[in-house]
Amino acid sequence: MRYLRQFFTVSLVLVFMHSYAQQVSVINKTSGTINKSAWWKEAVVYQLYPRSFKDSDGDGIGDLKGIISKLDYLESLGIDAVWINPIFSSPNDDNGYDISDYRNIMKEFGTMKDFDELLAGLHKRNIKLVLDMVLNHSSDEHEWFKQAKSSRKNPYRNYYHWWPEENGTPTARFSFFDVNNDAWKYDSTTKSYYLHYFSQKQPDLNWENENLRNEVYDMMKFWLNKGIDGLRMDAFQYVSKDTTWKKYPAGYEKEIIKFYGMGPNLHSYLKEMNKKVISKYNVMTVAEGAGSTLQDAHSLVDEDRHELNMAYHFEIMDIGNDPEGYKLTDLKKAFTKWDISFADKGWLAIFLANHDVPRMVSKYGNDSPKLRSYSSKLLTTLIMTMRGTPFYFNGDELGMSNIKFNKIEDYRDIATINAYKSAIAKGEDMQAFINKQKFISRDNTRTPFQWNKTLNAGFTTGTPWIKVNPNYTTVNVATEEKNSKSELSYFKKIVALRKSSPVLVYGDYKVFDIENPDVYCYIRSNGKDKILVVLNFSTQAVSYAIDKSLNASSSRMLINNYDNAETLNDNKISLKPCQAVVFKLNQH
Repeated sequence: MRYLRQFFTVSLVLVFMHSYAQQVSVINKTSGTINKSAWWKEAVVYQLYPRSFKDSDGDGIGDLKGIISKLDYLESLGIDAVWINPIFSSPNDDNGYDISDYRNIMKEFGTMKDFDELLAGLHKRNIKLVLDMVLNHSSDEHEWFKQAKSSRKNPYRNYYHWWPEENGTPTARFSFFDVNNDAWKYDSTTKSYYLHYFSQKQPDLNWENENLRNEVYDMMKFWLNKGIDGLRMDAFQYVSKDTTWKKYPAGYEKEIIKFYGMGPNLHSYLKEMNKKVISKYNVMTVAEGAGSTLQDAHSLVDEDRHELNMAYHFEIMDIGNDPEGYKLTDLKKAFTKWDISFADKGWLAIFLANHDVPRMVSKYGNDSPKLRSYSSKLLTTLIMTMRGTPFYFNGDELGMSNIKFNKIEDYRDIATINAYKSAIAKGEDMQAFINKQKFISRDNTRTPFQWNKTLNAGFTTGTPWIKVNPNYTTVNVATEEKNSKSELSYFKKIVALRKSSPVLVYGDYKVFDIENPDVYCYIRSNGKDKILVVLNFSTQAVSYAIDKSLNASSSRMLINNYDNAETLNDNKISLKPCQAVVFKLNQH
């Protein structure tokens, strides 16, 4: 029976792919706003945080063998690609974003043999692998930096940015992770300062140096030749520095991207990288951060630029960072602005969560016991029905929420820990600080994945590197797989809906009633093929009138995060708290 089911599954997939290809072809012919199709546009990308996903050996740290043991789970989600956070050798000052060897695997995560097995296992299941490339900085334990700091005359010296002591105090530069926010660290061996935009243990690489660039390109080809399918460029908008080190105006750190992003030689580096590396492979290349303007983003990813192919911008991430909440109108306007700009050229990543922000249901939704499940499904609906490539963070398909640690000792993230030290030094209200971290700390998304209701949520048989969210007894894979109404079941359904509806990938987007403070209503369309999405972000029931121009009364419901079948009588709908409904509008 197993092989019979596989035969029918393959047959259905072949039929679906033929139908999908025909529909995409029609879209490309009939709409001048749609670029040519590509696998990375049609993919649903699942971000996997390896340290917290699954531990195979009981040391409390997730690893590659743990991921391998859960490949069938990943396949069951219906996803097309996995973006995995850094797995390279690292002393873990910043959870792997401080790399000491770009061509080896972190010992805690396993071996290169494990990596090869993981890649083969994913490809066997038709899942592609995207690796995180941390190219703005290395670890201070990388051999390049060890050599660079040994002598001013060392060949590796110019792989990093240095300021000699005899030139006086360096021009001030802001550091994101430093306790004092000082991006210059004094090194007594060579009596010089080195630059670090992030932690002191993350010295910035000097991309002005052609030898450094060629080393990076060779490293990228090493992984691409292994067969990986994509590169996510971490903090890449920062790699080009203004090495005149001019003084910035007071308060510039409040608009840091305008001063740190999109440096003078960034595009020349990217064009060189594209020519020497990227153009030789059929891969997804994601620009983390996209400058400070729409034009900046286009300059990175428009096809005729020959640089990268997808913008992962942060404007939406900057909304909702206040525990007091945010305005839905701001969220709608941000999504709409970016979609309009990218309707004809370029391509966007669509996301509400990643490893650097809180859990999406706690930030953008409502994580109360009563509404958490509905709210989680609503946000999933938004991600999966927008134009662009959905990026979905592991655990959100279960409705995982912020852990909200009460004491600093429970935090592991260097950003939170150093911010705590800085707050103490400044005499700030420390209880207010902790209350804010409960909401915004990156550790909220880094707690162990919740597999079942056994000890430590089935993540490890040992002591987890960071505490498990206590709600794991009810929010977990084992429980939700048995429940057709769970967040996990809903996720699988809406992924299948997106993959069977090319209009959701390539179709035009139009928002209605953008000033409405409670409801987000929009359509995705290509000619007569129209899908209507209605999202009630309010925690109250709402009666909502659909725009009469849509003639929506005879529509067909495709998916609903509540149990009832919804209809649009006289173009009106009664929405329950945090309800999400998607309709197929009849053709006329």
